[in-house]
Amino acid sequence: MSSPTDRPNALAHRLVLDTNVCLDLFVFADRQVAVLREALLQGALEAVTNEACRDEWRRVLGYSQLALNEAAQAAALASYDQCVRCLAAHDMRMDDTVKLPRCADPDDQKFLELAFVAQARWLLSKDKEVLRLGRRTAREGWFAIVTPAEWLRTSS
Repeated sequence: MSSPTDRPNALAHRLVLDTNVCLDLFVFADRQVAVLREALLQGALEAVTNEACRDEWRRVLGYSQLALNEAAQAAALASYDQCVRCLAAHDMRMDDTVKLPRCADPDDQKFLELAFVAQARWLLSKDKEVLRLGRRTAREGWFAIVTPAEWLRTSS
């Protein structure tokens, strides 16, 4: 059985962050992800996104439940843009022969597709349904799907 760390094309320090992890990093400044944020700022890790995932991030910042004013939304977006590189659309073509597992929530599928096409080593998520798919992506040798806490334990 291969692992995501053995995938020859996987970029050793590249990862994808789902929206809930981004909230912890860029809105709530959660201490549990402080090491992750510092690694991103120092360039020890490369977080990547695409236009669709960045658009979701921008949309989530406007949710009334978060109660973020325009300045706070702009600051969270700026922090995100400082730490997360947006890949060009021409780099984001999904291979039709690859059958990634399907997310129950279609809005989450784009994160799996991004992790695959970006050759990420990890997809960091807090979504139980997304995390459940990690067994398959790891078994196939594509990428690991882990919580930030699991990432911290295994990458230290």
